[in-house]
Amino acid sequence: MPDAAAFCPGCGRAMRPVERVQGKVGALPQTIAGALAYCTIIPAIIFLLVEPYNKNRFVRFHSFQCIGLWLAGLVIGAALRVVGFVLFFVPVVGQLLVLLVSMVVGIGFFVIWLVLVVKALQGERFRLPLVGDFAEQQAAAG
Repeated sequence: MPDAAAFCPGCGRAMRPVERVQGKVGALPQTIAGALAYCTIIPAIIFLLVEPYNKNRFVRFHSFQCIGLWLAGLVIGAALRVVGFVLFFVPVVGQLLVLLVSMVVGIGFFVIWLVLVVKALQGERFRLPLVGDFAEQQAAAG
């Protein structure tokens, strides 16, 4: 087994134990507060402004990751609008292609959101590429 292996290739078991949070922050369990951060961008911003939530590293991480995911969604949505405008001039195929890509991206964002909520409810810090690294840095800074 390589030292850098995260999972066993035979059984799929994690080689390193997963750290899970427990306990409460304010009136909420940490897991519930982390999951609530993903219910639109509003709770994430509130958790970053209100004590004691803004002092808790787990809640801060999920709040920043939620904000990063929303920003990524806005950028991807704007790019899809531009591409859609260009492809609008291609008869039939262009419009169908825009519809298909938009549906796939929408379903992809929904699945990512669902995974993040479930992982937060399990007490894990599931890091997305780029966005998760940014969230980890911001959570550590506070």
